Amino acid sequence: MTTLASPRDNGKTAGGATTAAACDTAYAPVAPSGTRDELLPAEAIEAADRAPVQYRVYRRRWFGLAQLVLLNIVISWDWLSFAAVSTTSAAFFGVGEGAINWLSTAFLLAFVAASPVVLVTLNRGGPKPAIVAASLLVLAGNWLRYAGARAGGRFGVVMLGQIIVGFAQPFVLTAPTRYSDLWFTSRGRISATALASLANPLGGALGQLVAPFWAVAPVNIPSMVLYIAIIASVAAIPSFFIPARPPLPPCPSSTHEKVSLRRSLGLVSRSLDFWLVFVPFSVYVGFFNAFSGLINQIMRPHGYSEADAGITGAILILVGLLVSAITSPILDRHNLSLAAVKIQVPVIAAAYLAFVWAPQTRTLAAPIALAALLGAASFSLMPIALELVVELAHPASPEVTSVLCWTGGQALGAAFSLVMDAVKDGAEAAPPFGMRRALIFQAVVAVVVVPLPLCLGFWGGKARLKRVALDGARGVS
Repeated sequence: MTTLASPRDNGKTAGGATTAAACDTAYAPVAPSGTRDELLPAEAIEAADRAPVQYRVYRRRWFGLAQLVLLNIVISWDWLSFAAVSTTSAAFFGVGEGAINWLSTAFLLAFVAASPVVLVTLNRGGPKPAIVAASLLVLAGNWLRYAGARAGGRFGVVMLGQIIVGFAQPFVLTAPTRYSDLWFTSRGRISATALASLANPLGGALGQLVAPFWAVAPVNIPSMVLYIAIIASVAAIPSFFIPARPPLPPCPSSTHEKVSLRRSLGLVSRSLDFWLVFVPFSVYVGFFNAFSGLINQIMRPHGYSEADAGITGAILILVGLLVSAITSPILDRHNLSLAAVKIQVPVIAAAYLAFVWAPQTRTLAAPIALAALLGAASFSLMPIALELVVELAHPASPEVTSVLCWTGGQALGAAFSLVMDAVKDGAEAAPPFGMRRALIFQAVVAVVVVPLPLCLGFWGGKARLKRVALDGARGVS
């Protein structure tokens, strides 16, 4: 049976027992009607005693989270399915590798184009309409890709299918912070966001690792696309059956109504702390996207095979996922997101700098070691940064910061891909078509943004984790 506790009882039952934060019910603050947009967390706490609300965390929250994981995996797999076998794909479609690069770049640009619609959908409808929309686009895009590949390698049809799947990605990649705010407490949000967000690079790892074995020759490309379409269809169907929202909120910060979309954008745009996180997040996501899409072309001029490049890309992602799985619950429980950001950003920059010389060693040891370090720092940073900007911008609605951060990362990913491809060496260089200048560009920009997150808290007072403070003040975490 669920126990009720008044705020004045400091979270204790009539018998004196403390209520459990994760699953018990308690009364909590709700601001007076008509003033919620103007209330800061401290003021909301002050007004709490007048309007009791029950809290509960439901096991069913894992169904929706699992669906976000599945969709992020298959969509990212779609994104890198051709980039992982760029030489083989170019031979099948009868185009150059630059055209194959555009399959990945157009995917990122489609994300940017769909972002305004995604922002409105998440703000007004919540996560479920966004998840359903993504599933419909995934089904349409994957089977269109297969139709184009099956019909003798119709590159234009495959490109259209790729763009449609690209439209699907922002609906599920930007949804985790909104979903975790709706279904999880402060002690579980980073972990929930990590699970859903890091499924995206997991799909990329599968694409990097599996594609070279499924498409060993140009004639195998249609079969590879068919297998991915079947997997994507199976993953998309459960979206229509997940619950839309919990009957009761999980904690006080979930009941604290967020400001309107227009005011959220205003709050975020005026938050210096947001920009200090947004810029490095966008740059590093952009370089991850560009690096993942071009890794085969970065390594092949130095004598590596497509399988070698695929293994390096998979190590980048799988080590990152493992480290994030270990660190996210620890950082979540102890609210160490600010310190983690300030430590991990310099490590990421150092790894990009060192990678300038890695391919020249012509052994797998250096690329794999640096890919592992880069993945460990980057992937553990991703969910922390996403939840940190929500905390810093509260009471702005969580989907606003998430959409802005991911859109910035995808837009820069497309831009970086084009720049790095444009500065590729020519046929007369040694080695021919090498990408040393591209790696130097990547390293320089990665190092330049390092000081920004280190400045968090230096202006305007200490950076505050506002939702954590709100929940802590009510005795719920």
